[in-house]
Amino acid sequence: MTSGWLAWFLRCCATGWHRLTRWWQQSRTDRHAGPFVPPIYVLALWSLLSGCAPCCDAGTDERVVQLGYFPNVTHGVALVGTGRGLFARALGADVRLKERVFAAGPSAVEALFAGQLDIGYIGPGPAVNGFLKSRGRALRIVAGAASGGAGLVAREDAGIASIADLAGRRVVVPQIGGTQDVALRHALGAAGLRATDRGGNVTVIGAAPSDALALFLRREVDAAWVVEPWVSRLIREGRGRLVLDERALWPEGRFSTVCVVMRTGFLEKHPDLARRFLQAHVETARWIEGHRSAAGNVIRERIRQLTGKGLPEGVVRDALNRIVFTTDPLQGTVLETARRAQALGYLREDLNLLENLFDLQPLAEAEKQVARHR
Repeated sequence: MTSGWLAWFLRCCATGWHRLTRWWQQSRTDRHAGPFVPPIYVLALWSLLSGCAPCCDAGTDERVVQLGYFPNVTHGVALVGTGRGLFARALGADVRLKERVFAAGPSAVEALFAGQLDIGYIGPGPAVNGFLKSRGRALRIVAGAASGGAGLVAREDAGIASIADLAGRRVVVPQIGGTQDVALRHALGAAGLRATDRGGNVTVIGAAPSDALALFLRREVDAAWVVEPWVSRLIREGRGRLVLDERALWPEGRFSTVCVVMRTGFLEKHPDLARRFLQAHVETARWIEGHRSAAGNVIRERIRQLTGKGLPEGVVRDALNRIVFTTDPLQGTVLETARRAQALGYLREDLNLLENLFDLQPLAEAEKQVARHR
């Protein structure tokens, strides 16, 4: 066992040194590269070494799969898959599933960069950003997880009935530059409006959804573009009304809200675990769609366990009515969101790199396995 650990460590050192040398040579010829800074060099070495981390604990034969997700209704597949033990059973008795809960996509991507996450449920925006920032090396989108569940909610007393009525108003989004911010600004442009930071008269504010609810109640903002369960919570608890369901802006009312990403190193070195996980992912998504009421109860309980706070049954029911849990990655909508983000100046990288963003072969194999066992 000790010799196995030592062999792994030596392989990591050799592989890491090779990658680091190649990275340094490339950075010296990169016209954007700055001067050499030792701490950055050390950070790169750590990242490269952690990227070749094995799917097992050093000194043991136990394999570990690191899974990340949010305690949100839109992450229902992850909540049900972990809550009912479906993911753990699919991976096998010799594999330990290590769960991590995140509050935002960028932090999940950072964990993936550091080799601390193998599989993640995140929004398409962070997935695209992570892929481009790593020049296509860090991750792949391997499946979809949810469609819908986002929209514009306005205070009932604000007099807002359409996007055009946002002129001169204050609107909250979860994060400037995030998926909902891009959706809002695109909708504003279609209505002939712009945010104040682009010379327009709509004030766009970045704030956590929980803060958006407080701002609603204090009447300090007029509207918010958010995802579930916050759409339903703002309507029920913030005395709001749904002005626009984002499904109305997309063909057939379908767009990617949550997707499944895998660390490239994990996907390449452990295709068996990737396929097993995706098989459970497919089965879980289908179970939810066929058992909406039971799934809602599992989701409510999991959110209570993870956050210490429960959601009213009505909020979860309303939220689920606006979400479809699907394994379809809805590639066209992910790429369209990236184009919109680039048009807004949030992405500066060449979007041609995105031709390798998706790796859907493991999903196809998983779906075949599920079909055989039905």
